[in-house]
Amino acid sequence: MNRVLIDTNVYSRGLVGDPWSKDILRQSEELLMCPIVAGELFSGFKNGSRNSHNRSIFQKFLASPRVTVISMALETSEFYSVVLEQLRNQGTPIPTNDIWIAACAMEHGAHLATTDNHFRHIKGLLAVFPEES
Repeated sequence: MNRVLIDTNVYSRGLVGDPWSKDILRQSEELLMCPIVAGELFSGFKNGSRNSHNRSIFQKFLASPRVTVISMALETSEFYSVVLEQLRNQGTPIPTNDIWIAACAMEHGAHLATTDNHFRHIKGLLAVFPEES
């Protein structure tokens, strides 16, 4: 995979040595980080006992030439509205943050690397899950 937007769980699991997550982080040519994922990570750092340490590691990760922090634009909101409507019509709700994360991946034409199976409900989302690698 060339462009991969990583979900919060892939970043976190990669840090603790999860083999699948580490492979995604090592082997993808371009890793995308969206503001929603960064916000979830910052929130986790603040609620943990190693805020400064975790922020430092994250800043080093973001400084990698393979990592691009993407922006969210009006087009992201359009993707969000399409995904939300589809999920409502199917009766398969997922967390709001995850709808935004999916919208970012779709807008940027990236695969979403995640361990959350509820992303499977989103039609048109390019996603990769641990058992598919």
